Parts: sequence; structure tokens; C-alpha cells
Amino acid sequence: MNLYLHVVGRRADGYHLLDSLVAFADIGDEIEVMPADRLSLTVTGPFADRVPADAGNLALRAAEALGRAAGRVPGVAIRLAKHLPVSAGIGGGSADAAAVLRALCRLWQLDPAAPEVTAVATSLGADVPVCLAGRTAFVGGVGEHLDPAPDVSGVPLVLVNPGIGLATPDVFRACAGSFSSPARFDRPAADPARLATLLRARGNDLFPPAQRLVPEIGAVLAALEERPDCLLARMSGSGATCFGLFGSADSAGAAAAAIAAERPGWWVRTGHLL
Repeated sequence: MNLYLHVVGRRADGYHLLDSLVAFADIGDEIEVMPADRLSLTVTGPFADRVPADAGNLALRAAEALGRAAGRVPGVAIRLAKHLPVSAGIGGGSADAAAVLRALCRLWQLDPAAPEVTAVATSLGADVPVCLAGRTAFVGGVGEHLDPAPDVSGVPLVLVNPGIGLATPDVFRACAGSFSSPARFDRPAADPARLATLLRARGNDLFPPAQRLVPEIGAVLAALEERPDCLLARMSGSGATCFGLFGSADSAGAAAAAIAAERPGWWVRTGHLL
């Protein structure tokens, strides 16, 4: 998930240049990769019906791409339990693809940091390289430049999605206006209040176009902001999922329970940053 996201420029080919702080939470999909006679993908879980199980699936494409790069036949059975909403701005598909790459690296005794592996990750999408790294990082370029970031682990949070998918290309196409400046910091950030203060001085440049496309994002943010002990509420990535940072796990749990009761059609989860 993107704790902040600034659009800082655009390349000649039209791709936007980013400066973002990407972190991970203990909420996600599950991937199993096992040796098999041929490459296959099985999808289960509450969002299985919204995920392609053919060549359009990023996890399957990751296996095929790494097989070509490594000169290997990707004879594996991939099982994906899809717990995260689809097209939600929290990198679920990218994390699934990265998990497959890491699993194949283990099976084939490859270094996940090897140039051929990172090149495959970059080719699959802007979020895949940081998901392959699997640690909090400042992300630059179109996602290929990763730099160390302060520890944010342990901060309680709530994730909320209004049940509406939002395609990232649509949001970037609707993005207009001047570019922002990079906004990296090196101060400690594992304290919830300190992290919230640092993030308030930054933003998500994709929020205005995303909200124009999905106005319900505003209602999600309002639902988080009105909960006691919510230190910061913000949209992640290109939306429509939003996160709220809380001062304690108890207050995050209470907020998630209240929002889920008031909005039974929304996807609501609580957890911690890793």
C-alpha cells in the first residue's frame, strides 16, 4: 500500500514518474507454488470470481516470464487464495506475482535480486519490484527504483474498500495538473502519531482523479476519519481502498467493527504495518 504517492513527472512514453512510500500489512492473499507436470493456476477465496485464471492473471504471467528469462519450463501448480479485493489500489495482484517469482527462485535456486529476476518484475508492473523486495521502501521512477525507508512496523491500521474496482490506467489518464516534488524523509516513523504527522505533510496525487471516477471514496474516508483515535485517513495507490492509521490495535479493531456494521457491503479489515 502507498502511504503517500506523489506524481513527480512524466516520461516521453507517457508513463508517470512517482515518489512513494510503500509499506506492507499483515493482510493479504495466499499463494502456494508446487512442482507439477505443467503450469496451472487454481483460484479460490472470496474474490475468486473476479480474478482471471488464464493468461490474464499476473501470477501466471510471472511464472511464464521467469521461465523464459531463466530458460526453464515452469512446471508448477499455482494455488491462489484471493482475499484482497481486485483493482483496489493496494497491490494485491502485484504481490501475488512477486510471491510466485520468489517461490520459483527458491525452487530453481535463483537469486531474487539477480538482474534477470528484477527485470521480469519490472516488466510485470510498477508495483511488482517493491513487492518482490518485500520491505518498506521509497519507490521512484515508474516503480523500478527502490531505496531504504524508515521502519513503520507495528502501526495499527484499518483498510476499507467500497466494493468498487478502479483500474489504475483510468486514474492516471484522468490525472491532470502540475507535478509534485519528492517528499522523502529519514526520521523514525514506527510510532503511529509520528508517522501520521509525517504523512500529513505529504499526500496522494491520484486521489482527486480517483474520487471523480468513484465518488464513494469520499464516503470511505469520512467513515474512517470520524472514528475515535483515527490519526490519518488516506486513499492508497490509485484507489478505491483507503487506510486509516490508529493509535492502538483496540481502537483500530473497534473502528473496523463499527464501519463493517454500518456498511455491510464494504470490505473492511484491520491489521498492522509490517
